[in-house]
Amino acid sequence: MRRNADVWLFLLVAFGASWLIALPLWTRAVPLGPPAFQLLGVLIMFTPSLGVLAVWLTRRRGTPLKEWARATGLTLGPDRGRTAALLVTALLGVPLLVAVALLASAAAGVVSLDVAGLSLYRAQLGATLDKVPLDPRILYAVQAVQAVLIAPFINAIPALGEEWGWRGWLLPRLLGDPAVSSAPGARRVWPALVLSGVIWGLWHAPLTLKGYNYPQLGAWAAALFIGFCVIFGALLGWMRLRSRSVWPAVIAHASVNATAGLALLLGDAAAPPNPALAGISGIVGWVPLAAVVLVVYRLRPVTAPR
Repeated sequence: MRRNADVWLFLLVAFGASWLIALPLWTRAVPLGPPAFQLLGVLIMFTPSLGVLAVWLTRRRGTPLKEWARATGLTLGPDRGRTAALLVTALLGVPLLVAVALLASAAAGVVSLDVAGLSLYRAQLGATLDKVPLDPRILYAVQAVQAVLIAPFINAIPALGEEWGWRGWLLPRLLGDPAVSSAPGARRVWPALVLSGVIWGLWHAPLTLKGYNYPQLGAWAAALFIGFCVIFGALLGWMRLRSRSVWPAVIAHASVNATAGLALLLGDAAAPPNPALAGISGIVGWVPLAAVVLVVYRLRPVTAPR
């Protein structure tokens, strides 16, 4: 138990702070509408970083700050060229993966696309559409470009709040704390990836138990989202372990947050897609996502940081 005291401290702070921030949703002091979810969701994203800071301040005071930053992935890693390539891959590859997941969902019949009419997008805009002097197709294209090329850098701020905790500190710690000792062999990589993904999914419970991401499922959304977190977390973990830097995972996380919802707005308003089935975070979307995970680990295997 004492050997893992830092892990328990990290989890206590990350989970405890997230529930504390979400408390207004559960006491109904704050309405459950999108603005409240978005604001509290952004604040909650910083709680894993609070956990990392708590560990450093109480359990790793003897570790120099520079060494702690390197061990937790805040540098660009030993091979900056590789990290740069992964940053570009995260920025452009994740939106491509989101698009592939949407097409797979359409092929599976769980989403009806209305690319020509953009009926669901128009319905989402509602009265705002009358105030914007642009064709909806042009407006959507502008938003799509912004979501791919600009929003990830804005979203990177809260995404770092999560990724410094989950992939920056927790994943390497589950593999053998690189800040204080040599890491174990690659045989522990997959169990650590799965465990960190499950923990990441459970951490979302203050929001997902309220139906966040899968509103049709209610509290069952919390269970389903764990599956997505394990698969997507494995991809983020691969980026972290390949680069020895947290930044590619930060950009990938920020990119999926920027593009996943916008992609589903290409659906038909007459038959809106069920996000539990469609899109990259839906069950059908997990298939191409998992395929990419298996391919990258096969072609570019990783080992624990050393």
